[in-house]
Amino acid sequence: MKYEAIVNGKPAKLELSGAGVRYERETGEVVEREYSIAVTGTGRWSVLASGRSYDARLLANGEVAINGRVFRVEICDPRSRLGRRGAAGSEGRQNIVAPMPGRVVRVLIEAGQEVEHGQGLIVVEAMKMQNEMKSPKAGRVVEVKTAAGATVAAGEVLAVIE
Repeated sequence: MKYEAIVNGKPAKLELSGAGVRYERETGEVVEREYSIAVTGTGRWSVLASGRSYDARLLANGEVAINGRVFRVEICDPRSRLGRRGAAGSEGRQNIVAPMPGRVVRVLIEAGQEVEHGQGLIVVEAMKMQNEMKSPKAGRVVEVKTAAGATVAAGEVLAVIE
């Protein structure tokens, strides 16, 4: 799976394949590692990359702590119609889609509810990581097409905002 990332305000590319990860910084520098990951608690993982151990914790507001060092991280699936360039195309109805196959952990909205731009809508767990789908614009939830515990496919519509 290939992703676009913004780490501490700097764009990068991230590619996960099997037990390998490839991270390309905006400077063109590439870091490739083999890794394994295990859940150690709610919002906490142990990552082993090239023989080195990392403690990863999911913090609030898109922040991740790796061995105590905090990073602001935004991950976007470039296959998504919106991606990170979605603000320009936020007119009309917007489908909120699953970025990859996974399981719905939480549904934070209901049909008819007013939402703000960037508000969390649905949390999907994929590859032992939880991804919060956020609203691409302020508006109203027209439809919620999933429920907690549901298995979803990549690109599957989870909710509709207008």
